Amino acid sequence: MKALVYQGPGKKALEDRSKPRILDATDAIVKVTKTTICGTDLHILKGDVPTCQPGTILGHEGVGVIEEVGDGVSAFRKGDAVLISCISACGKCDFCRRGMYSHCTTGGWILGHTIDGTQAEYVRIPHADTSLHRIPAGMDAEALVMLSDILPTGFECGVLNGKVQPGCSVAIVGAGPVGLAALLTAQFFSPAELIMIDLDDNRLEVARTFGATNTVNSGKGNPVDAVMELTGGRGVDVAIEAVGIPATFNLCEDIIGPGGTIANVGVHGAKVDLHLEKLWAHNITITTRLVDTVTTPMLLKTVQAKRIDPQQLITHRFSLDNILDAYDTFGKAAEHNALKVLIEN
Repeated sequence: MKALVYQGPGKKALEDRSKPRILDATDAIVKVTKTTICGTDLHILKGDVPTCQPGTILGHEGVGVIEEVGDGVSAFRKGDAVLISCISACGKCDFCRRGMYSHCTTGGWILGHTIDGTQAEYVRIPHADTSLHRIPAGMDAEALVMLSDILPTGFECGVLNGKVQPGCSVAIVGAGPVGLAALLTAQFFSPAELIMIDLDDNRLEVARTFGATNTVNSGKGNPVDAVMELTGGRGVDVAIEAVGIPATFNLCEDIIGPGGTIANVGVHGAKVDLHLEKLWAHNITITTRLVDTVTTPMLLKTVQAKRIDPQQLITHRFSLDNILDAYDTFGKAAEHNALKVLIEN
């Protein structure tokens, strides 16, 4: 089968690999019909994730059809259309029982990280009963690819960890796919202000169409001054960091108001300075989280009910044969006005 393989920092290739097989009774083999590229894949390629070894098939998002199940799988059978969760969960360990699927002792974020992932014709899914979701009849599979990772990530790590509430003010730093997913799902809680901050005017325009009340281009003037002007000098109640570099986390520290919450979502590959000399007396909460995907069933229902439309995040489509072109487009997102790229088998 064809697969996109990580070959070390800065190196990747479309290779022919053997089709995966059942290794454990709880495994399923899924024929991937649609997948996508995540910012985390770019972090891997930059060398920010040393736990991902060369030779690994990348990708942790997608939808497909079950090709085969192990003897221990009871919730699915051959031919079922399924959504693949970016997090694999046994459902039985202490972390899973606490809803922390990302820390599952035999799962967590393993697809496209410590085991082969979804940017291939087929993928092996461990703990299939608790790591796949059945796709309801008639639902758009393209939209559901966004539920593998970015929608629950933006919601859980940004909106829920940030404690977004009715009438509060929210600043989202980074108008990429995850930041926009946080923007979409923050509106479940009716905040009074939703401020999107980014360097890219095109993405800021998209954010306005997605519901941002104000946008700030951080490359044009001082973004801290702009946010303070929008909030009457108070700062925001919630600052969501959705980039993963020191400058954007420091910006969140500068714009958070007293009693506020900084919710980190971005994948950080370098150390960040924590300015406690400024924050220590301001009742600030800082949260971190790796997505657990515990909200995926709820988000699936909101998409089914057409409360949100994650398909609008898709800007480009490629075949698996052209996945290297897809990486080039996604890696130069500003140049191509790209958000999420869809890859189809």
